Amino acid sequence: MTRRTVRGLVPALLAAAALTGCSSGPDTDGGAKAEKSAGAPAAKTAAEGATVGASGSGCELPVTFELAKDWKPAAVLPVDPDSELGDFTTQGPVTVICEIDAKPAGHIGFLRVWQGKDKDASPRETLEGFVKDEENTSKVTYAQVTTGKQAMTEVTYTFHSVLMEGPRLTHAFALSTPEGPVVVHLGGLDSAEHKDMLPAYELAKRTVRVG
Repeated sequence: MTRRTVRGLVPALLAAAALTGCSSGPDTDGGAKAEKSAGAPAAKTAAEGATVGASGSGCELPVTFELAKDWKPAAVLPVDPDSELGDFTTQGPVTVICEIDAKPAGHIGFLRVWQGKDKDASPRETLEGFVKDEENTSKVTYAQVTTGKQAMTEVTYTFHSVLMEGPRLTHAFALSTPEGPVVVHLGGLDSAEHKDMLPAYELAKRTVRVG
């Protein structure tokens, strides 16, 4: 079993090792991009709690967005990318900088915020590199999404675990910032947990802003 497979199977590993302590129309072939207007029917979102991203919010980020009630953010300490832990804190072109824990809200999983260094990379390019570095994926679908005035790219894909029964749907969105592209990713222990946590992801997507 490779390190990247383990990374996908153990959602809590990074939290234990590296925390500070505390569209409409899919694009599956890499071609034309679909557009979702802000006026389209919205997916279910969670009740708002705190805002993450600003100084003093648990994670200082190039973006801000609303958290679901009781979800708890914590910044991730930087590690040597060539170390064993470095393989768990990077995925493709991005490095994890914040984990938002769903356990206080009764779920097993995280919203993770990742950031890239290539300021010229588009959100689509960033997500393609992110997904390519994940093992055992299929049914990858990209879409252009606009919420308010914020344009971003979203990807959904199926992750096939070698330990858990059945596949798990995965969601992530990416947007450009002056400090580099940002990816917000929702995993989960299994398909049921992922589904239960989707409203928190939709809230983040609906409220995300640069700066």
